[in-house]
Amino acid sequence: MTLLNNILPEKRRGKLKALLKNGKTVRVLEAHNGLSGIIANNVQVKGEREGIPIMREFDALWESSLTDSAAKGHPDIEVVTFDSRLQTINEILAVTNKPMIVDGDTGGDANAFEYSVSKLEKAGVSAIIIEDKVFPKRNSLEAGIQQNLEDPEVFAQKICRGKNIQETDDFMIIARLESLIAGKSMEDAVNRAKIYLKAGVDGIMIHSKSKSPNEIIDFAQHYKEITNQLNLKKPLVCVPTTYNQTTESELSAAGFQIIIHANHLLRSAYKAMTETAETILRNQRSLEVDPTCSTVKEIFRTVGFLDVKEKDQENEQSTNIPVIIPAAGEDPIFKKILNGKPKAMLEICGKTLLGHQIQTLNNNNLADITVIAGYGRDQIKAEGITILENLDYRNGSALNSLFVGKERMNNGFIMLYSDILTEDIIIKELMNRRENIILVADNSTQYHEPQEGNTLDFIIAKHQNKPARREIRFASENVVAKIGSKINPVTASHEFIGLARFSKIGAEQLIETYNDVIKNYQGRFQESEDISQLNFTDLIQEMIDRGFIVHYMEIHKGWLEIHNAEHIALAEKSFSE
Repeated sequence: MTLLNNILPEKRRGKLKALLKNGKTVRVLEAHNGLSGIIANNVQVKGEREGIPIMREFDALWESSLTDSAAKGHPDIEVVTFDSRLQTINEILAVTNKPMIVDGDTGGDANAFEYSVSKLEKAGVSAIIIEDKVFPKRNSLEAGIQQNLEDPEVFAQKICRGKNIQETDDFMIIARLESLIAGKSMEDAVNRAKIYLKAGVDGIMIHSKSKSPNEIIDFAQHYKEITNQLNLKKPLVCVPTTYNQTTESELSAAGFQIIIHANHLLRSAYKAMTETAETILRNQRSLEVDPTCSTVKEIFRTVGFLDVKEKDQENEQSTNIPVIIPAAGEDPIFKKILNGKPKAMLEICGKTLLGHQIQTLNNNNLADITVIAGYGRDQIKAEGITILENLDYRNGSALNSLFVGKERMNNGFIMLYSDILTEDIIIKELMNRRENIILVADNSTQYHEPQEGNTLDFIIAKHQNKPARREIRFASENVVAKIGSKINPVTASHEFIGLARFSKIGAEQLIETYNDVIKNYQGRFQESEDISQLNFTDLIQEMIDRGFIVHYMEIHKGWLEIHNAEHIALAEKSFSE
């Protein structure tokens, strides 16, 4: 993956200016080492607004002095040398391709600043932001610290020296105003901005530690007036760490073109690492932290550790994911109609139910199909499938039949209930999803009364109620909170249709949970009266309760469960049309 981010310095350097020129509000995330750089560079969330696909990602990276220093175990007082900072910067540049903005602290004296500008420009950095404090600075967000501001004319001269030494027009020097941090007046901040703009700075960052955005929005209005007076178009930058209730849209509307989320990857990593260490100490083992830890394989994949052969093997496997269809049970509703045949052999428009499923799967290049048979085993006939037998099909549930195919799960798989018909597009969309566990869920159940005698698997979504300001629904937020047949339909948001996909990681989590439950539990479990009757939704709910994330893929049409004669008639009508 990291090799895919290769980019030459001269191609990267101008990206920030190009974004600003196109009117883009640049969303920036902090990175403090190579791994966090890959995350900031590659992370995306996808959703939709009024049926139109939406994708969000970060536009640039922020190499912060605070997080760089903290990652090295040092305070943010410019004690980490520039060469040490440059090593971190190069580590991040080596595995990313988005523009980078570097936190340059005070920039040191003018001579040192010239060297910093020269080295960063050659490395492909797009901008450096320096603050108008006296060297060595103290972190702006720490309460009770004396903040000493540099004379604005001296600071302006440093800006001039830096601009004169740079070789290209792509590189930007941005001045960070610390007037509000130091308790100075708005007038002081405005005057400093004027001086720095006249000195040739490429942009202004206004900093604040207030929990309210009022003062920085007030400054933004003054900034518009200043730039209009000077006939300049220079970007305005903010870092909403303390006033983080303010949205990017609100800041953009106020006039900010660059918005930096300055320290959140390190802060979240610190909290997670501390909780993980404490949990291991409390339990004297690491089992309990598994749900909150990524797998080693995920890390390997992220940093490009997998060799070419393994990647080729994974690519080959991903083109034909195994499909497991548990079809061992006897359906009492269709017993007389089928005359001893299993439900999978029910004919609809001249083709068996299983035949329709195979056709849909084959249409999506899924040919590795395993059917778990039991009742009427000898009656199951279809080309191009593997048949495994559940000898104990009269006891247990469809989950027991599913795990007869356990050996087929190792590299990820798709599960499809044997009485489900779907349109090709649903399988196609499921194939394109990348979550570890993804259940296909119909949202139309909340608009229909459940049919008598038809047991449905209901889902309660974790993020049903969203704040009024949120207009976009992100696919990554489609998380299952509850699943089961005994959920009150009034509270349900979706119905699980009997189709699911598990990645290699998701399959490992499923198998691990199943083995633990079967080995260590007895009696009633989740919704089942006895562990021997454990069903698929029970196991999924147990995984959710243990901290594993289960996503759902939302649909509202395109599938049919064959549960009674009325469903057969509906299916025949659909196929004949």
